[in-house]
Amino acid sequence: MSPRFRALQHRNFQLFFGGQLTSLIGTWMQSTAQLWLVYKLTGSAALLGFFGFANQIPILVLASIGGYVGDRYNRHLGVIWTQTVSMILAFTLAGLTLSGAIHDARGAWVVIGIAFLSGIVNAFDVPIRQAFLVQMVGKEDLPNAIALNSSIFNGARVVGPAIAGATIAWFDAHHVRSSEGWCFVLNGVSFLAVIAALFMMRLEKVETKPPAGSPFQKFIEGFRFAMTDRPIRSALLLLSLLSLLGLQYSVFLPVFARDVLHGGARGFGLLMSAAGIGAVLGALQFASRTTYKGLAKWIAVMSVICSVGLIVFSRSQLFWLSAAVLFVVGFAATSQMAATNTTVQNRVPDELRGRMMAVYATMFMGVQPIGSLIAGGLAKHIGAPNTLGIFGGICLLGSLFFAVRVVTRLPQAQAVASSTD
Repeated sequence: MSPRFRALQHRNFQLFFGGQLTSLIGTWMQSTAQLWLVYKLTGSAALLGFFGFANQIPILVLASIGGYVGDRYNRHLGVIWTQTVSMILAFTLAGLTLSGAIHDARGAWVVIGIAFLSGIVNAFDVPIRQAFLVQMVGKEDLPNAIALNSSIFNGARVVGPAIAGATIAWFDAHHVRSSEGWCFVLNGVSFLAVIAALFMMRLEKVETKPPAGSPFQKFIEGFRFAMTDRPIRSALLLLSLLSLLGLQYSVFLPVFARDVLHGGARGFGLLMSAAGIGAVLGALQFASRTTYKGLAKWIAVMSVICSVGLIVFSRSQLFWLSAAVLFVVGFAATSQMAATNTTVQNRVPDELRGRMMAVYATMFMGVQPIGSLIAGGLAKHIGAPNTLGIFGGICLLGSLFFAVRVVTRLPQAQAVASSTD
């Protein structure tokens, strides 16, 4: 088996890979349709920012409890439960949309409410599922599983938005009411694949040692470990900056697609897919690595490329140039995230893995709602392109600061290490 896909030699991960890919295509369809529906009903960039806030804020508040649950209880059953509840929420949103209950600006708040409930589920799902990876493949193949898991996520990001955009455009052209609702239906159906795959797994029984203390105390323990380990601390702080500001470009894509690039729903799907294609290739490129030395430099380079791409995208008024730049942004951002995740998982002890993944989820996904609020409020006054340009500039400064520290400190550390051999 190619080193790029070596984690797939494990039967449980094969099942997970296929089921998760199907489910995530539906998830990206729903996410794309939700953003488009909110913007269609309200025309408000600020409300797009609030949508992102509502969807992500539970992770900031509840990820510590999710990590605690992942260390205390059966992770396999935990993932089954989170996927089942997500399926129920998808069908609920589909029913409300297709019945005509969501048809005006007030209906946008229902969409935002469902997004908030989905965020609560994700606050448990993300740390539990990340910690569950090692149980499927073992520690030796864990870095490859992380990269392939990222490729699943971003492979769905290619297909899902494109299908959603084409579906919405087709139903709108045929004057079918509530076209977005069919995307929500397909998402609900797609969860059946990953739930079936999880039930088909054969797993060795793992003895869980209930952590002493409250979930918050255990989260602080994981956070303290992260902040005292220099490689983990530096990588997570840079990831938090990119998540806080840089990744907000996805919130503004409906604005760029409709008002800047004049591509409509189909163009929106294509822009999302362009970033997704780059992300898939970035994940696969990282998965092909046979050595994980030099991760800090790789993180620095990818962060700089991503930041420059965001600045260029914010100024572009040509659709295909914008799509090409998003391809580069997707590649760089995903490769940087995979490298950061690998850095964290390789250095954390097993007994802290669930809590450390809660810290990772908080610093990666948990800060996004704050960024979404900032983005929405700023865009209301200076516009989405100017807001994204400012965010890209700040990310570039942070990435260059990280890069300078890496370039200047690594040679010194290597010299010290060689002198003590």
